[in-house]
Amino acid sequence: MALPPAKSLTRRESTGACAPAHTWQAPRALHLWHLASLDAPTVAVVWTLALAWTAGVHLDGWVPLLIACGTWTVYAGDRLLDAHRAMRSGNLGALRERHYFHWRHRRVLIPIACATASITAVLVTQCMPVAVRSRDSVLAAAALMYFSGVHTAARLPDWLRRLASKESLVGLLFTAGCAAPALSRLHSAHGPFLVCLALFAALAWANCAAIESWESTNNQTAVFRRTFVLGIAGIAASGVLAFTDMRASALASTAAASALLLALLDRKRARVSPLTLRALADLVLLTPLVLILLGAR
Repeated sequence: MALPPAKSLTRRESTGACAPAHTWQAPRALHLWHLASLDAPTVAVVWTLALAWTAGVHLDGWVPLLIACGTWTVYAGDRLLDAHRAMRSGNLGALRERHYFHWRHRRVLIPIACATASITAVLVTQCMPVAVRSRDSVLAAAALMYFSGVHTAARLPDWLRRLASKESLVGLLFTAGCAAPALSRLHSAHGPFLVCLALFAALAWANCAAIESWESTNNQTAVFRRTFVLGIAGIAASGVLAFTDMRASALASTAAASALLLALLDRKRARVSPLTLRALADLVLLTPLVLILLGAR
């Protein structure tokens, strides 16, 4: 089957304009933030900085740039590959607005992805210490291999699908990538920091599971329960950590806030357009930005 030309993918498909009139539409800037795959790098950088702040370690300026470029390259590349595969097979029902956007703008996005991949490679080879590079190469290889199968479970190996859901694996890989810069500068990870890692992994999993549920219309009743329980767990962890580590307590409270906001989104999803809902699902993960901007102590 021949690939449809970019112009055949209408603006209606890529902006969510076909949503019912009674639903709320977010500003176009928020939609573009999601459609252009800028949401995942933003979340990754914010949580990388927040985890480093919690651990009390300083990150050089190249580290956030590496996280941003690497994350964007993987997500943009994955969506382009998903769009290409679906169009060749005629399975357009598997595509979402973000896939159409990437395909329509592929002549711009592919060169940018090549540039960000090159920047990532230069930063790894020129700025990253050799000891850290060899240790993180395993994580990078696992992430690149897995994220190529994020959107279509059939592309994942059978043994991987039996081991865990794709949402939980994404959560673990995403958390590991964000935590790697801080962990590489710590002699040992202390308990409060590990609690924050666990909360972030659970939050990343809940985010992916919620999006999968909303887009597949399956098992949607479980989303509120999961995210609400996670929010309560985060509040409890924040209260306990307040006696031993105020920074970890503060980060745990932001994780709890994100989880509860996801629960609220699930309750209000019928009043929000699908594209806005998808963008907000990542926007609510940026709660640690408050700690970074205010320089909380």
